[in-house]
Amino acid sequence: QVQLVESGGGLMQPGGSLRLSCAASGRIFGINDMGWYRQAPGKQRELVAVITSGGSRNYLDSVKGRSIISRDNRKNTVYLQMDSLKPEDTAVYYCFAQARTRSFSPWDDYWGQGTQVTVSS
Repeated sequence: QVQLVESGGGLMQPGGSLRLSCAASGRIFGINDMGWYRQAPGKQRELVAVITSGGSRNYLDSVKGRSIISRDNRKNTVYLQMDSLKPEDTAVYYCFAQARTRSFSPWDDYWGQGTQVTVSS
């Protein structure tokens, strides 16, 4: 089993910054892609950022330029740094990891439970 636990959410001020963390644990042989989705009430889930095992990054257009996704492979942890926060960044943020528990087994997708980010004055 692989578990993902997010942290770093909460109430933020417009123009402020946040740093989300997501640590994977359990029986992990390897992790490929890691990243973050978010979903606001009444809206569709959207991919915020993704980082591959090789370090390639991609971002949602609305956060590009003010966000950085990174990872620490030794800690099996992915981070999302976001600056210049806007009220429209308010959402539940979910981390994900593509991982496998055995060598040569298929890659499976794992999800965190979500962490609430509220941007309001």
